[in-house]
Amino acid sequence: MLVKDVSCIIINYNNANYSIDAVKSILAIQKDQLDYEILVVDNASSNEDIFKLREGLADLDKVELVESKINLGFGAGNMLGVQYASNCKYYAFINNDTLQVTENCLSQLKNFMENHPDAAVCSPQMLDEKGNFRETIDHFSSLQREILRRPLLEKLFPKKYLNRKITYEKPIRVHYVQGSFLFIDAEDFHKIGGFDTNLFLYYEESDVSRTLLKKHHKFTYLVPSVEYLHYKSATIERNVLIKIEQKISLFYYIEKHYGWWHKKLLNSYYIIRYFFTSLVKPKYWKFFLMLLKGMPLSESLKQRQKVVIR
Repeated sequence: MLVKDVSCIIINYNNANYSIDAVKSILAIQKDQLDYEILVVDNASSNEDIFKLREGLADLDKVELVESKINLGFGAGNMLGVQYASNCKYYAFINNDTLQVTENCLSQLKNFMENHPDAAVCSPQMLDEKGNFRETIDHFSSLQREILRRPLLEKLFPKKYLNRKITYEKPIRVHYVQGSFLFIDAEDFHKIGGFDTNLFLYYEESDVSRTLLKKHHKFTYLVPSVEYLHYKSATIERNVLIKIEQKISLFYYIEKHYGWWHKKLLNSYYIIRYFFTSLVKPKYWKFFLMLLKGMPLSESLKQRQKVVIR
């Protein structure tokens, strides 16, 4: 059975220009004999955007477009791509608002993984649109992280909570890396069932790394010698609904990995905090009321998506 080295999966949602540029950047930097493919999953974009995407990808080698009839979000959208992917050794889940800048990026990450059998996930160093350092690593979400916050934990427990804001010269083992570029061992990914599709947006990358660590003692690494560019917040408009979605995912993640009591304590903390915030900023009343309901999955944006018939 033929097995490809890498299957790259990119999600598009009403950002065809970004997606086309992201694909072209992979094709441009990958100059060796690596056997790879690129699958672009369209998450039910507008007619105008999907037509532009079809046209932009039509004549590109190694590229296949998969069109979903419903917006599946990040995790499920990538899992749709997995269904269409060839048998492969590695998946590269890459945001569409990225550009690859290191020559033979995929090959370098593949070589790193093959030389580090304890690794299940790795990522290049992320740069901003001007080529400057951007935080790429993060700490697993927990009750203490949400209440004490990252900077204090990094100061109190520097070995457990690595400094996110410094440049690392050598590959380093981390809790998890940002989901804008995840290079994952396919066999390990399949063992845990891939992305948890209960998560519509946010915490998918943290959930994968934590599950791999808990169940299979496999680790996540940052590989700073390889770099990519990521446009900040290019594909998600920030508003109260998105903030609610983020907390829905967080509460689900906390209960999944720590239990119901941790989620309940975290919910109580946020209820107190945002009660006072809402008094000063009335736009957060909707957020506060959702906290009173416990941020259930039934309120996720996932439940509001509609089938698109073209």
